Amino acid sequence: MMSSPMNIPASIPVPANRVVVEDWMRQFQDWLCQQLEAADGGEARFTEDAWRHEGGGGGRTRVIQQGRVLEKGGVAFSAVWGTMSEQAARQLLMPDPGYFATGVSVVQHPRSPLVPISHMNVRYFEAANGEAWFGGGLDLTPIYVDVAQARWFHKQIEAMCAQHDATYYPRFKQWADEYFFLPHRQETRGIGGLFFDRLTVGKDGSFAELFAFVRAVGEVYGRAYSTIVRQNAALPYTDRQKQWQLVRRGRYAEFNLAIDRGTKFGLETGGRTESILMSLPPQCEWHYNLQPQPGSPEAATQQWLQKGIDWLTADAAAPEALELQEAAQA
Repeated sequence: MMSSPMNIPASIPVPANRVVVEDWMRQFQDWLCQQLEAADGGEARFTEDAWRHEGGGGGRTRVIQQGRVLEKGGVAFSAVWGTMSEQAARQLLMPDPGYFATGVSVVQHPRSPLVPISHMNVRYFEAANGEAWFGGGLDLTPIYVDVAQARWFHKQIEAMCAQHDATYYPRFKQWADEYFFLPHRQETRGIGGLFFDRLTVGKDGSFAELFAFVRAVGEVYGRAYSTIVRQNAALPYTDRQKQWQLVRRGRYAEFNLAIDRGTKFGLETGGRTESILMSLPPQCEWHYNLQPQPGSPEAATQQWLQKGIDWLTADAAAPEALELQEAAQA
């Protein structure tokens, strides 16, 4: 059984909120890197690049490359503070330009096209006026959708959410469908997961309640993704499947560069470029007007890349059934 990254006291004094969250984020980064190294099963290890923020604080960007399973992966921690520009404050709807922010961001690009790309982020913001909130999310981007595995993945996160608030999974799953979507392609990035932003302390729950949920998001990601990596790592794959992986990685890069809020905000506000672009795949390809052959496994996966699929009950007929339902409603 996997260990837990950190035990948190049941009662946390309000003045200690910032310190406690930052400490957990650091320890979570350590724990997650250990889980991913173990799941990779090789000799590759995360290397650390420590950096300082000009306003205050800094971070640790950790990257694993050329692993047995993980071709390139990053687990980045940061805890920074200072005063942001008026433009940046408006973008983030900050009540005050003074801020503290800490979080962990994760993207894993496996070598095998049968091991999904994965992403996870948990974060905490605190404005100088005392207003504070949490955000985060996780999602899975299979190159080839395994319906049973997608259903299992969503059941893990649905069960985790149910332990905190029964409304979280349907709300944040729908939010993920809307967020992890490429409008210029009219397709989702993958099979989704959770996305939530600005869960405000005092409005959406107490600090202890919201912090407990964010910790659970990080832990369920580490356990679920490590399990999938182990299950799929030894599956044989063909050159054709590897070629399709490069194409799908290109779509991932399109999302991160054109749509992802964190990437755009970081680049527009002078963030640390290497850490921001850690999420990009090591290799990808674009081909003009490439269309998968009808009836192929590639075409089957394309059918799943749409909003509104109930992954908890999904079966092989779900994409076609959803299309017919939408056509009838139109």
